[in-house]
Amino acid sequence: MPPTLDLSRTRHAKMIISPPRINLRRAASYHHDKGPVSATSSRFNFDHLMFSPPPSPGLPSLSPPLRKPSKGFAGFVRPRRVVRYILYICGLVLIFYALKWLYTHSPVLPFLSRPYDHSLVSRADLPDHPAPILLTDSRGRISWTVSIPQGSEFPLTAEDFTNVCEKCRETAEQVQQLRSQKSSIPQAYLGFLSHTSGSHFIDVKEAQQAGYLPAPASADKAQDAVKTLVGETVEGTIPKPVCEKSLTFVLESDDAGLGKTLMMLWTAYGLAQNEGRAFFIDDSRWAYGKYMDIFQAPPREDCGPPPRHEMLPCPLEARHLVVSTWTAIDLFGELLVGGSSDDPLERLKPSAQKKMFNLARLGHDALFRLNKDDNVYVDNRVRDLMARRIVPKTKGKQNGLAIGIHVRRGDRHPFEYQYRSSYMPVNIYAETAREILEDKFNHTGPHGAEDAVAKSHSLMILASDDPMIYQATELKGATLAQERIKLAAKQEMKQPELDRNVMHKFHDEAFGWEGGFFSAMFWNLGQSSSNADVEAHKKSPSADAIRLRSLVGRAYMMDLAVLADASDVVICTVSAVGCRLLAVMMGWESAMEKGNWVNIDGGYGWRGVSS
Repeated sequence: MPPTLDLSRTRHAKMIISPPRINLRRAASYHHDKGPVSATSSRFNFDHLMFSPPPSPGLPSLSPPLRKPSKGFAGFVRPRRVVRYILYICGLVLIFYALKWLYTHSPVLPFLSRPYDHSLVSRADLPDHPAPILLTDSRGRISWTVSIPQGSEFPLTAEDFTNVCEKCRETAEQVQQLRSQKSSIPQAYLGFLSHTSGSHFIDVKEAQQAGYLPAPASADKAQDAVKTLVGETVEGTIPKPVCEKSLTFVLESDDAGLGKTLMMLWTAYGLAQNEGRAFFIDDSRWAYGKYMDIFQAPPREDCGPPPRHEMLPCPLEARHLVVSTWTAIDLFGELLVGGSSDDPLERLKPSAQKKMFNLARLGHDALFRLNKDDNVYVDNRVRDLMARRIVPKTKGKQNGLAIGIHVRRGDRHPFEYQYRSSYMPVNIYAETAREILEDKFNHTGPHGAEDAVAKSHSLMILASDDPMIYQATELKGATLAQERIKLAAKQEMKQPELDRNVMHKFHDEAFGWEGGFFSAMFWNLGQSSSNADVEAHKKSPSADAIRLRSLVGRAYMMDLAVLADASDVVICTVSAVGCRLLAVMMGWESAMEKGNWVNIDGGYGWRGVSS
């Protein structure tokens, strides 16, 4: 008997039993999915629960019905579009007037476009000497430029250089004040040394184009300056186009020493390179003669120098600058001296010191090339001195130390207070050299002992403007830096023996360089004692005087070249400009960072061209 279903023990009191005619299978999906045949079939899924039936055709549409465009303002355009067009037109008008205002208020553009107005500045009113002049345009705006009459002497005299630079400063300040009063708006004066247009300066070329200054007489005059510039010539060659910007350095000074002029020359070259200017040198009035008698020609430029009347001593923003030792410090201002302090002995800030040093180093690398004969001698001399400090049979691994000593006497006195009226004692140089040797070799030998062999192969290289220093006991055994040209003492000169019983033609008494280099002695080279006009001889020296001065300059340059190239360490006094030149020649890393440049003149550091 089959088992029966007992429902008496169920939890539910009531139970609904479906009629036998109800079909429990689901209806076919709207996607014609027939579904599984059984509950255990692999075709069973829940896709039918993910789809909904299509919307009823009786429901309203979700998007609004399209409306026909209505006619706007005037029957053809909307008011909003009219306002937009008006705003566009107003914007264009404002831009036009803004550009027009900038054009008319520019200090340069009106001069380039406006024809010359004789009622503003008359050419007949131009000064017949170099001087800055005021310019006023048709709108009453004031600017200024520098007028140098064509055909003026080139380079300018020292007095003209100084006067023009002083008047440039005064004129720039005056223009700034006048423009401030007229606009009733205070304007900051940036100074005539500024690179910006704040000084309202108009360059010569723009002033000529506007008619304020007369145009050059002919195109050939544009190359007149080439005749006096070092290494430049137009003979047999096609003239080069004029440089866009340039800086010309004039070698002229009332200082008999060569060191300060050389430091200014190197620094000016560095400034020219930083500003993208071509660089030229004028030696027409140099006390030492021709530049190429001492040095080789400077690097050639791809462009030519400008006309002479476009070379201006000020302001710094001028397209073509001409600089001399008279105006260099004033023109370059704090950039050269490193500060505006009245105390020339104030220690420079490290940032200013390195900036000045790097500028001078640029000039040294490009310009310090001795003439061919002296350069060959220096190279051979340096190789010979460096070979002396090599210990034999060590293959260069064990070398002595070459200590360069530069002693300056004459009219240059130390900065240190106790020696300002005299000179630095020679024994201080010798003791400093001895201390350097001991620090170097006392513990570098085997087992930390003294390296006596290397110390014995060390040497001192000596250069001085006083020939008596070479005979000093403290520096006995020192080697002369160079022996090609020497400043002799009077006792070293051989005087001819004459019969005192016979009358002879008078000869000037010979003099030597005892005591060092003095300006008065330099200016009197080649002058007989019968000629008492020192100033005339200074301005117009004879050929013999120029030759002797050139020899002095060559000896000085060879001394510095050998000391810088052959020495591992250099001892000198920073009060001498030659000592500062040696630091530049050694380079920042060797001289400053490694401490191979030793100053024994107090605690003053390297200071460029400052006194």
